Amino acid sequence: MIRTASHEQHTEAETSTFMGDLLGGRLGVDAYARYTEQLWFVYRTLEEAAAALTDDPVAGPFIQPALMRTAELERDLAHLRGPDWRRTATPLPSTAAYAERVAECARTWPAGYVAHHYTRYLGDLSGGQIIRDKAERTWGFARKGDGVRFYVFEGIANPAAFKRGYRERLDALAVDELEKRRVVDECKRAFALNTAVFRELGEEFPLSA
Repeated sequence: MIRTASHEQHTEAETSTFMGDLLGGRLGVDAYARYTEQLWFVYRTLEEAAAALTDDPVAGPFIQPALMRTAELERDLAHLRGPDWRRTATPLPSTAAYAERVAECARTWPAGYVAHHYTRYLGDLSGGQIIRDKAERTWGFARKGDGVRFYVFEGIANPAAFKRGYRERLDALAVDELEKRRVVDECKRAFALNTAVFRELGEEFPLSA
């Protein structure tokens, strides 16, 4: 249901002008660093909320230490921006809205939190690997090293098997049909929030060639 219903939003996010320019090597490493910074604001919110949901019957089964990305993002940002990167880190308005929606779902609606969890982490395990490869080749980062550690899941030996298990947990979500539809709608919203971040990044880094 999620895959079918969110196909249009997923495609829109994947084919954004900013991401196309970034992966096409038409933008500098500063644009990549700014994108990484925006991810940090979203994942920090997603993962700070995880502790309170570990025992939740709906969200709890999805929260696994091997997925956590905040520490890796912080290591990447230290490499990209220097040790005092936090001093200048600022969320775009779209990023702030995205993080606030994640926090709201975590506080009030565990199944909605799962929608955001799924959209982010399964994307990282899939398309995120294309971004890592492009970043390594475009800006000369060491393979799976500093600068791209966000995309390296050291604790997941078999990503394909992990994703299968994750989807099985999603299929077994203990919610009724109406709630499933609400979760699907929240996944679509997550893609839209992500696309809004890409749009703002595109405005901040217009292609000038």
